[in-house]
Amino acid sequence: MTRTRVTALVAAAAALLLSACGTTENAATPAASSSSASGPVTVTDSRGKQVTLKAPATKVVGLEWGEVEMLVSLGVMPVGVADTKGYGTWVTAAKLDAGVKDVGTRAEPSVDSIVALQPDLVVMEDDRGGALVTQLEKYVPVIVTKGSDAKDNLGRMRSDLNLIAQAVGKTTEAEKLLADFDAAIADGKKKIADAGAAGRPFAIADGWKEGSTVSIRMFGQGALVSQLGIQLGLTNAWTGKTDEVWGLGQTDVEGLTGLKDPNLHFFYNASDGDDVFADGLASNAIWKSLPFVKQGNLHRMPDGIWTFGGPLSGKQYIDQLVKTYTV
Repeated sequence: MTRTRVTALVAAAAALLLSACGTTENAATPAASSSSASGPVTVTDSRGKQVTLKAPATKVVGLEWGEVEMLVSLGVMPVGVADTKGYGTWVTAAKLDAGVKDVGTRAEPSVDSIVALQPDLVVMEDDRGGALVTQLEKYVPVIVTKGSDAKDNLGRMRSDLNLIAQAVGKTTEAEKLLADFDAAIADGKKKIADAGAAGRPFAIADGWKEGSTVSIRMFGQGALVSQLGIQLGLTNAWTGKTDEVWGLGQTDVEGLTGLKDPNLHFFYNASDGDDVFADGLASNAIWKSLPFVKQGNLHRMPDGIWTFGGPLSGKQYIDQLVKTYTV
């Protein structure tokens, strides 16, 4: 399943409670700086905190995979990453060098391991908690990205990328990444429209099994990968409750019976090999009766396409969606 089980459960609870989340207007944006690329850099992160570095950071530790992907895609190989093995399983768009050090899990990174690397900067998301930030800031500058915002996740992704890019002195590289990303969306949208598939429905999910119970996590309108599909001119058919941060909701196989359109394609990710849709539901009568299953419109995404990533993972998703709707 994607992200961590802890995150999945938090997201599910948030979906039920519809807890509040920061708006797009509050997304982190880099503060203006007149410094040269080799001089001091000041950025304002998602906390609204100004962080000043003596120079663009070159020794960086990343504690969440979306931000790690952004660093690598900008040309900055982190010296340390939380759960390097997991990153290698779930993220193929921007691979890590073999020498990158593992600094613990994403849920509980090791402060000692991070500090031992003597980084110039630590990059983390704001859902990891203030206690960790306080500990780390005793030893090293920290910038906190927003990580997700279901009100505008594509805008949030751009903001997070630009924040990181300014901190590491790679703003030109960020501009190119985003230009290539925008071009991929425009090209994909045209191909889908030319194929007569504009407006066609899709659904995206992942899931896990506990005992005999299969739980399904749906990616609603505001989820990052959902917004990619919508930008391509497609329609997310899932209208159930979702949380306001990640755009995720939880259901079971019975909850999928509302997905009735015979043209709907259902996509899912199982990069860790735990394919609950193929293995956990293969003999389920309700599952087998669903139109997208009967029509053969069920698609396991290629392993290693991160659903919470940056522009490069986004382009991988775009490629898969376009390929499906233009055959």
